[in-house]
Amino acid sequence: MAALTLLRREELLGAMTPRRLTKAVTAGELTRLRVGVYVDTVAWDAARPEARVLARARALALASPTAPVISHETAAAVHGLPLYRADRSRVHVIAPHARPGAAGGVIRHRGELRDDDMVEIDGLQVTSLARTVSDVARTASFEQSVAIADAALRRQFVTAPGEYDFAGAERFRREVLVIASRSAHGRTRARRALDFADGRAQLPGESISRIRLREIGFRSLELQVAVPGRGMHPYYVDFGLDEADAFGEFDGAIKYVDGNILDGRTSSQVFDEEKQREDWIRGTTQRRYARWGWPHIATATDLRMRLEAFSIRPPR
Repeated sequence: MAALTLLRREELLGAMTPRRLTKAVTAGELTRLRVGVYVDTVAWDAARPEARVLARARALALASPTAPVISHETAAAVHGLPLYRADRSRVHVIAPHARPGAAGGVIRHRGELRDDDMVEIDGLQVTSLARTVSDVARTASFEQSVAIADAALRRQFVTAPGEYDFAGAERFRREVLVIASRSAHGRTRARRALDFADGRAQLPGESISRIRLREIGFRSLELQVAVPGRGMHPYYVDFGLDEADAFGEFDGAIKYVDGNILDGRTSSQVFDEEKQREDWIRGTTQRRYARWGWPHIATATDLRMRLEAFSIRPPR
């Protein structure tokens, strides 16, 4: 994720007059994140949501007399985790109980921090990965919590395609739940999200898909199912729906525009390869096969209708 370049007022005034700076903000050429901290509007509009959240956190740190401790969804973005419907306009911080008041564009969470609850990332004081997952799991929606917990587990415990360190994931899950138990609020919510979390989900869309599949009645879900391919390496399918003798895949548009995935190929080449892969899986397994995207997982009803189009239904 490319970081946005923050522009300090004193730096800008080295190249323009105060009047020109005001005009640039009024004209929309610059976007002000905090007093005295700006960003190029074109770059801001083109940035991914997580990059914007990170920029707001860095702007707060630049404008604060004492370094804030970034937390919750904002800390997740700093750790490089994807966000799902998270608060992207305000910065989450943890403030001591004794600290009064609130700052604009900031959500202050009261609480105490142990030394091992904090880490420094690129000059920012941030809650540790385990503390961040715990705080989100206690306070955010189930969907937001699962997407972030899945990503944290994936980063640490997916060791290679098709390989997942279940024991390591369970140790991390227990660590997060121990941290959550220190709080008087949200412990049950955190346990529900952590019990459901699975690092084999490769994208937030797969995390939300798994939730929707459970909501419409699927109980036996296999993740990243290996199917023998044409060569030495297997194909991996997002979901094995054994109860319906079917496979399912989340097909976010990012697959066809992300440079890391394209790897020098055109979008049409990737699409053609995906089609050949799908045909091979259908032909060799004789299973029904459905793809869906973000519009199909807005609600459980949306995904149920999509699967019905492929005659894929949960058990009665």
